[in-house]
Amino acid sequence: MDLLASNSQLLLEKSMGFLWTKQAAILDNISNSETPNYKAKVVTFEEAIRDQLEQTLTKDLKPGRRTRAALEEAETAVTVFEAPEVTRTDDNGVSVTDQMVELARNAYQTQYVMQCISGNLSLLRTAVRGQ
Repeated sequence: MDLLASNSQLLLEKSMGFLWTKQAAILDNISNSETPNYKAKVVTFEEAIRDQLEQTLTKDLKPGRRTRAALEEAETAVTVFEAPEVTRTDDNGVSVTDQMVELARNAYQTQYVMQCISGNLSLLRTAVRGQ
């Protein structure tokens, strides 16, 4: 199996794209926290991956290829939608405290995914060197 093209490595790459999009949405929310009628953006990834997997189950592909196809198509599956909750009288749906917590959580998740990618590449480097 080609480690760089494995499903786990591809999922890690898609996760980094998701985390980048989530970071941008959180920063957008914080910067618009004083804008009247602004609704907080929420980025989802798990639902999008699940939907992609369900769609590929109906395709006539080998079982292992279905997962791969779902992961490859997941690039466009990250969805951003406006949160329905309104927390203030000016119809602004942003809680800066909640957004800061999400920002910290996103930073930890990004760090974890980067460690996983680094670990995968380290294994590949070891295999190439023959050690």
